[in-house]
Amino acid sequence: MAELDTAPRRTLEGSRTAGRRPGLLSLDRRRLVGWAVVMPLIGGLIVFAIYPLIYLIFLSFSDSNLGTLFRGWVGVEHYTDSIGQAKFTSSLLRSIIFALMTTAVSVVLGVVVALLLDRAVKGGQILRTLILLPLMTPPITVAVMWQLLLMPKGGWLNSFLMDMALFSQPVSFLGSPTMAFPFVCLADVWQWTPFIALMTYAALQTLPEDIYEAAKLDGASGPAMFWSITLPMLAPALLAIAVLKLVIAFKVFDLVFVLTGGGPGQATTVSSFYIYRVAIQQFDIGAAAAQTLMFAVVVGLVTIPFTTAHDVAEKRLS
Repeated sequence: MAELDTAPRRTLEGSRTAGRRPGLLSLDRRRLVGWAVVMPLIGGLIVFAIYPLIYLIFLSFSDSNLGTLFRGWVGVEHYTDSIGQAKFTSSLLRSIIFALMTTAVSVVLGVVVALLLDRAVKGGQILRTLILLPLMTPPITVAVMWQLLLMPKGGWLNSFLMDMALFSQPVSFLGSPTMAFPFVCLADVWQWTPFIALMTYAALQTLPEDIYEAAKLDGASGPAMFWSITLPMLAPALLAIAVLKLVIAFKVFDLVFVLTGGGPGQATTVSSFYIYRVAIQQFDIGAAAAQTLMFAVVVGLVTIPFTTAHDVAEKRLS
């Protein structure tokens, strides 16, 4: 009788343990699949982000040139020397002004274009295609186009101004210390405003229509609805777009390289172009690495208020 009683129990326990094993195996398999998916991402992050950053930090503390890297260690000498150079600090200030100015103008124009595009139901596809043209144009091509446009002889702008009798002789817009920087900003705004407009247009499509219908029933006008409904609801998206545009503006190089070469004098020398000169023309890789790290810190400090405002706007909206 005892054997008869224990046999069913053994069978029951065996069935329970047998039922657990597939679950444990499936959990292990899930972990393996998860690691198989994550490991390439971690590897890519190490290869393309962490390793270059560590390498750049070591370069910034070394005496390195294009011919020989890590010839010796100089400590913080590159940092102190760069901070003491008026050309480098002025290039940082010029980069900040360029980024803030072009971002502000591009966002304002992009919102206006997005609102017009949102109302243009008929022909919207054609308008979107036309707006995309500057964005699809390579930066070098944009720079060459604006260079031809602003040429003193044969340039369209000079020809137009002289035909209108506004100028009696051609003007070198890119050769003037006071006008070169604004025109480089204008070229950047022309190139990136379509990007802002399309991103804003996409954000407009997510806004709920019932709020506008209720506002219309209450007698709200178009400008009132924009300031009290559209703009507050678009604020998180616009701030996120502004942060992205800021980072893009800080990286500007092509326009400066082709249009002005950093001149006249230092009028259009932004940080990216100045660091290029130090690294490629002066062959001082160690100093260029230190300046790159300081430039990255400046970019982070400038973008922090925008990211903070974005978080605040999202909390208010939720």
